[in-house]
Amino acid sequence: MARTPSNMLPLGTTAPDFNLPDVVSGASKSLADIRGEAATLIMFICNHCPFVKHLQTELGQLSEYLDRGVGIAAISANDVTNYPDDSPENMQAFATAHQFQFPYLYDESQAVAKRYDAACTPDFYLFDKNLACIYRGRFDESTPGSDTPVTGKDLKAAIEASLAGEAPIAQQYPSIGCNIKWK
Repeated sequence: MARTPSNMLPLGTTAPDFNLPDVVSGASKSLADIRGEAATLIMFICNHCPFVKHLQTELGQLSEYLDRGVGIAAISANDVTNYPDDSPENMQAFATAHQFQFPYLYDESQAVAKRYDAACTPDFYLFDKNLACIYRGRFDESTPGSDTPVTGKDLKAAIEASLAGEAPIAQQYPSIGCNIKWK
């Protein structure tokens, strides 16, 4: 499996807008629809990547932040012609199986992934209440095959700091995962 690092969007970057179909509800969702009162988390994932599968259960548990004012959306931008496991139908099954309470959006044109400078799956972006990037990078230090348990401590520390009105965590590490499957 390839080990592609995230590009680390510059802190302070305004969240790029989007309007993408949610594979679960069938409705189109924009950044305004997703935006949380306290923060907004955008994550690029897919179904087949071993790095995403490694933390798939914990991804669904991020839903706990919805009640705390954090808007959340997952986006898949993979080429489904060459990677049919990432098709919208399979995305819907994945979201249901892992109890996503947030939209799972399909970026068929890959334009949104490019605007976010997304490079890998998973790739995480946390924006403050004004939609300025305050965190980008990894979920935690665990990777497939490591003995390190999946905790989400890096991303959750960034979310908790934002909810507490504190400055973003200073030490941010790139996510490592499979490259986005570009067309």
